[in-house]
Amino acid sequence: MPETTDLFIIGGGINGCGIARDAVGRGLSVRLAEMGDLAQATSSKSTKLFHGGLRYLEYLEIRLVREALRERETLLRAMPHISWPMRFVLPLDPEMSFESNTPVSKALSLVMPWKKGHRPNFLIRTGLFLYDSLGGRKILPGTKSVDLTKGPEGRPLKSRLTQAYEYSDCWVDDARLVALNARDAAERGADILVGAEVSEAAREGKLWRIALTDGRVFHARALVNAGGPWVGHVIRDVVHLPTTESVRLVRGSHIVVPKLYDHDKAYFFQGADGRIIFAIPYERDFTLIGTTDQDHEGSPLDAQCTPEEQQYLCDFASRYFKQPVTRAQIVWTYSGVRPLYDDGAKSATAATREYVLSLDDNGAPCLNVFGGKITTYRKLAEHALEKLAPNFPDRGGDWTAGVPLPGGNFPVTAVAQLIAALRRDYPFLTKDWAHRLIRAYGLDARAILGDAREAGDLGRDFGATLTEAELRWLMDHEFARHAEDIVWRRSKLGLRMQPEQIAALDVWLSEKRAAA
Repeated sequence: MPETTDLFIIGGGINGCGIARDAVGRGLSVRLAEMGDLAQATSSKSTKLFHGGLRYLEYLEIRLVREALRERETLLRAMPHISWPMRFVLPLDPEMSFESNTPVSKALSLVMPWKKGHRPNFLIRTGLFLYDSLGGRKILPGTKSVDLTKGPEGRPLKSRLTQAYEYSDCWVDDARLVALNARDAAERGADILVGAEVSEAAREGKLWRIALTDGRVFHARALVNAGGPWVGHVIRDVVHLPTTESVRLVRGSHIVVPKLYDHDKAYFFQGADGRIIFAIPYERDFTLIGTTDQDHEGSPLDAQCTPEEQQYLCDFASRYFKQPVTRAQIVWTYSGVRPLYDDGAKSATAATREYVLSLDDNGAPCLNVFGGKITTYRKLAEHALEKLAPNFPDRGGDWTAGVPLPGGNFPVTAVAQLIAALRRDYPFLTKDWAHRLIRAYGLDARAILGDAREAGDLGRDFGATLTEAELRWLMDHEFARHAEDIVWRRSKLGLRMQPEQIAALDVWLSEKRAAA
């Protein structure tokens, strides 16, 4: 009989890997199957923020915002290498008016009908007060007013913008977050399978029988469908469950352009259509601009930032920046498909960002995961295990809060010291190289470098400081198999590498896989 585990998880995005880590830490046996690479779809294509979702307050999603705000600092402490505090500048635009159908704007239009289509400054300040108050901040500074005519924050902006509010959220490397959760789960005993697509899952007595497309078969006491944008496909075509629940696929697209300004703060811009976008410092030499909200048809893997979306983001940002942002400046685009729970909202922007955990316990349990934000992945995992707890009554309780991810067992304020110490002990490292290694691997940077005394000791250099030593680490510890896994997910070195370098990397990886 095939090996039986307590929990079989379909999907290697942030929700699947977060649940796997939490479950194995409680003493459950866990197996996870991802059809491609970890974070291959939505989980590597976010706006890269641990944030409460300031705009969700207008939709009165208070519980979601409160949970996300409380999580920011919990997560920051657990992964200070891949996440860090960031200040956001929200300019007050005296010329801004827009169409809005949020619950808050509708209520305001009843008492101030002459202000219809306008988000008054007092409403913004009230929202920021709630943002500061709901989350129990201890590390992140609160909101303050900014005079854009005096500081560096105003220099890249148009002259009509003279006042702003500045508030706190956190940056996170989303794809590395997924890889580190998977790695930690594996080190605790989970079996993480990449390139492993589930073709069918069916109940056999008190167990699930799970078949992969490569012929392997497993049994599990419980099944978790964390398929992200494929959650509906798994329900219908893999598990064959009868349900009226469905997922709404919403595409969020981003553009990356050369750095638009010199300071390290992000911008929060309001649009005439009632939406918002961010402009965020990215990979030291670039600016990330996003996101859009468009209903998506077709395969999530086919999601692309369309020419129309590119132009929309350029026009949106150009309303604020002195120097217009043009499509000619774009060096990279990406699009992620959010698997939102279909609550019947009229627009993609208004669709709920709340996650929904739906348990089918008509026999061996199956938990279907709808939606979710990267900021609340840890709480989602706790709630998922809570749903499954009656099936595993002798297992441990919540444990992940405050437990660092691999490489992250150091104070939030210690990054600069770690970079300096790494350069002292490995003098051949440039400042940018050392910065990249600490920000990607934290304390594990030293394990990658080992006893190297010069760059040549790390093996072949594929470009942009990517060496054989680092590649072996990524293959052995982070489940990387292909060049795309490494240059666009485990890192963003694709922004700095030439196509021929990436092609050579893929050949090298193929040879190593064949020899393994």
